[in-house]
Amino acid sequence: MNRTIRTRTAVAAGAVALVAAALGAFTAGVGVARGDDEQDRRNKAAQREVAALFDQWNATLQSGDPEKVAARYAADAVLLPTASPRIRTNRAEIADYFEHFLQKKPYGERLRSVVTVLDADSAIDAGLYRFHLTDPGTGAAEQVDARYSYEYEKRGGRWLIVNHHSSVLPAES
Repeated sequence: MNRTIRTRTAVAAGAVALVAAALGAFTAGVGVARGDDEQDRRNKAAQREVAALFDQWNATLQSGDPEKVAARYAADAVLLPTASPRIRTNRAEIADYFEHFLQKKPYGERLRSVVTVLDADSAIDAGLYRFHLTDPGTGAAEQVDARYSYEYEKRGGRWLIVNHHSSVLPAES
């Protein structure tokens, strides 16, 4: 009888250990799920933060100051601009581009945006935008649809554009 009680006690203890292990794994799984939810929340917040960078850049265009616009770019940034065939590879060249572009009083309207957060310090915003421009000579208004990509890096705690490509959207064929 003693042996039977010990066997049953051992089986019961083993069952409790298995249940505890299973619950531990389940609880760990729930923790991971909560961690995934937390990560999703952080990622969405980072995506909103990066998406807002376009609005800040666009507001800087409204200042009419090419130096303020160029300050949104890293010193070693590359700009492939919408309205120029020249690649701009430093702050002075970027400011020069905007000195001419800002004469058209541009206002950007984002049509579609896909933000990809690569890590805590880098992200890409790519999509379509429309520029509302005014001819400085005639005052005539025009709209230019373009595709864009901004690559951002956080440097010194500040998001800067390190690569910006913009090209006129081709007509559908």
